[in-house]
Order: sequence, then C-alpha cells, then structure tokens
Amino acid sequence: MGKKEKNKKKVSGSVKTALKTEKKLSAKQKKELAALGEDDIAKVIADIEKEEARRQRVVEVEIDPPSRRVNFTITAHPFKDEIIMLGGEFFDGQKTVVYGDMFFYNLNKRQWTVVKAPGAPPPRCGHQTIAVPSQKGELWVFGGEFSSPSESQFYHYKDLWLYHMGDKKWEKVVAPGGPTARSGHRMVYAKKQIFVFGGFHDNLRDYKYYNDLYIFNLETYKWNKIDTTGNCPTPRSGCVMLPIPEGKILVYGGYNKERIKKDVDKGEVHTDMFVLSPEKNDSTGLKWKWALVKQTGVKPSPRCGISATLVQPNLAYLFGGVFDEEDDEEELRGTSFYNDMMTLDLDLYRWQSVKLSGARNPTSRSRRRKPKEGESMDENTEEMDTSSEVEPMVLTDEDGIFTVTVDSSTSIPVAGISDLKVEESEAKENWPSPRMNAGLCFKHGILYLYGGMAEDGSRQYTLNDLHSLDCRKLDEWRTVIKDDLSSQVWIESSSSDSDEDTTSEEDDDHDDDE
Repeated sequence: MGKKEKNKKKVSGSVKTALKTEKKLSAKQKKELAALGEDDIAKVIADIEKEEARRQRVVEVEIDPPSRRVNFTITAHPFKDEIIMLGGEFFDGQKTVVYGDMFFYNLNKRQWTVVKAPGAPPPRCGHQTIAVPSQKGELWVFGGEFSSPSESQFYHYKDLWLYHMGDKKWEKVVAPGGPTARSGHRMVYAKKQIFVFGGFHDNLRDYKYYNDLYIFNLETYKWNKIDTTGNCPTPRSGCVMLPIPEGKILVYGGYNKERIKKDVDKGEVHTDMFVLSPEKNDSTGLKWKWALVKQTGVKPSPRCGISATLVQPNLAYLFGGVFDEEDDEEELRGTSFYNDMMTLDLDLYRWQSVKLSGARNPTSRSRRRKPKEGESMDENTEEMDTSSEVEPMVLTDEDGIFTVTVDSSTSIPVAGISDLKVEESEAKENWPSPRMNAGLCFKHGILYLYGGMAEDGSRQYTLNDLHSLDCRKLDEWRTVIKDDLSSQVWIESSSSDSDEDTTSEEDDDHDDDE
C-alpha cells in the first residue's frame, strides 16, 4: 500500500454541498436550454469572437438611423466631427437582442455609417467606452454583459478592447490584474490612465455590487487595483463618474440592491457625492483618497439612469433618469421618468436647473403609480407647476464666451410615457421626452442626446431619436431625428401584469446606468 498524500487539502462539508448544488443547477440549465433551443452562452460568445477574428477587411455602409436600443455607449470622436455609438440591447416584450455593431455619425452631413472592422468584440450592453486622441484616435471598451434571447442566461465581460481609428481595426488587450466581470460600472480617462469604478454582476442565482477601483495605464498597458483610503462610496452601479480639475474624479449617485430575506430584494437609489483625490507626496500614482463632499444648489430628486457629460473641465450637464417608488420591499407603487436638465459646477459641487431662453421648458411633474385593475394609466397623473425665474450667469467653453441662463427653482420636470406618444411634441417645443440611460455627449459647443428607454406599465419604449442643444445659446432643443413610436414592435407577455414589474437600474445601467 502506498502512503496517503499528506498534503491533500480537505474539502469542508459546506463546500461539497455548494459544488453539488452548482452541478445540479448546471444540469438543470442544460435541459432548459435544450428545450428553448439555445446554446450555452459562453459557447455562443466564443463562436462570435472567433468569427470576428476571421474578418479580413473593413466594411463601411451608410445607413438610416440605427435600430432602437438602450444601454449603448455614445462617445465624441477625439478630433473629427463625429460621434461613435457602440452596442446596446433591445427588448420587444418577449425576446432580447444584444448588439455588437459600431456606428459613426457625421455631425455635418447628418449621416450614419456602420463600420465592421476586423477583430471586433462580441455584442454587449452596459459596457463603457472612452475615446483618446493618441495614435490617430483610440476607442477603449471595457466590460458589459450579454444575454440570451430568452434572458435565461447572462454573461458578464471582464475584457478590454481597443479600436484603432486610424487603422480601422480592433485589438483585444490582454493584461492581468484587471476588474472582475461586470456591467453598470463607470469609466473615465485622466492623466493617460483609465479609471474603472463600481458596477455589478448577476448570474440569475446571485448578484454582487462593487465599489472597487482599478486603474489601467495607457503607456504601460498594466492594471492596478487601488486600495483607497478615506470615506469610500458604498457598492453601486450606474453612478455618474466625471474627471474634474486638479487630477481628481467625482462620483455621484448610483443604484444597488440587497437581499433582505429569501426571494425578496430591496433597491436603493443613492444621492451622495464623493471626490477621489491623489494622495499628497505620492510618486507612484497608486495612492488615492475618497472624501464625501457637500452638495449645494438645488439637488436633483433621487433617480438612477441619469446621463452626464463634461462641457468644460469644471462643468457637466446631466439629463433625465428614473425613480421607482416602493410601498414596501415587495410592492412597487409607481415609476417616474424624468426629462429635466441640470448643470453641475465641479469646483463648487453646485447644482443648477437649466432653463432655455427660446422655448417653453417642461415644468410639470407627472408621477405614475402602478395602475389598479381596470384603471388606465392616465388616471394616475398628478401635475405640479413649479416654474420660476433666476438671474443669468456667464460661463466659458472651448469656442469662446457665452451666456447660460439657469433656473434654480425646485422644478422637477417629469412626464409620463403618454408624452412619448405625442409625435409632434410642440407642447414642449421639441424638448426631449422623459427617459433613462440616454446617450449624451458634447462636441464643439453642441450637446447631443440620443435614444434611451421609458416604460408604461409592463411595456417598454426604446427610443432612437436624436436631439441637439447649442450650449453657447441655450435657446432650444432641436430635433435632428424624430422617433415614430408607432413603428415599435411590442409583444405582450402571456404572464400577468403582476409578474412583469421591473426595477429600473442604470445598469440596466438600471447603469446602468448602464
């Protein structure tokens, strides 16, 4: 008889039980997937990536506006008069489609072009992108998620991709030590580094929200996990994250949920604000400190799925969002979608509500609770006029001096989904309808808002309209592309309405925010 292996590790009973449970669940899932006619999601993604790797040439085709989608990214080109849109998802009430296509929108010609380049990443939503001017332009992509059509499977990414704009080709950047798989995270560029914060992971059996911080150095191509000090934000996804002056980073809001008892989760929308600063006298660039900061001005009402973009180093614009009102941990009373616009002074952490000079702003608040049986959604609308006037203030942008009129009243311009059904929208002088997770970016003094999503009961309205606003004039929104909602396909589920309640998170954003 040979000697027993002395160094053999013992496995505890709880670990054995967990492994057996996982094996049973895996076998059960395989049977369910076979019944649905779906392959294992990891295999699907691997096959897509292999297929894209075989692509040899670039295909560019001018198209009509992209199909409806939400939880995509939209990014201003670092030097061309273009904006770049990547990925996203669409749900028709029965099936989910996750996209991997990339579009360039020429701001001067008002023309969309879909670009299929060699080595593209697999489809995803709830990811993040940043564009930098290095090497004729680079687009960096991290994370996100993919789901099967039936949403019986979810896959979260932890991959990092680089699109070389000059060469029109993709590169998968393999670097150890990066963030775990996630979506609904946030990502910014500062000091030739990419900062990744937060997000969540959900495999339908369990979920986790993050508040960790990673930095990827664009010169060394190395990840570093940062052990921060100070008052760190709690775990969250779908927050606002912006680079601010003096090499600092701001984080506002976000969403997370936690399990309070078996099969019962409770969501929380955050309204706190933090600033991440490099430690003094640190030469490594790896020592950072969080600080909770006091906000001034008229803070936005609690919400997630809000869109934000920088228009100056010390000024950001924010639009829209969503808030679910809960009677208790199991009942959803109603959902409010917003279409107000705010500025955030990144030096003073001061909020202002934007008022346009050439158009009548939306000034009503429409709160929609879940309708009772036999009751229509329109019977639930409550309106409140909260408009007021304030003094103008002068701000500076890259193109010179311009006057911005801001409204610091307590106006919370919210409207129900019925406003989306009004194609003409003259009542709001082309002001974009309420929505969450819209694409928002800034180029040459112009703010661009694309798409997003809103709900009416169990039905989702996924948008593909495009609006622009001249931040030097702030006179009125201009509708560049109208949305004909009557063309959207929606397949009613056979399940009861009570089974179709959804909790909106910015992941998706909903990242979140994505």
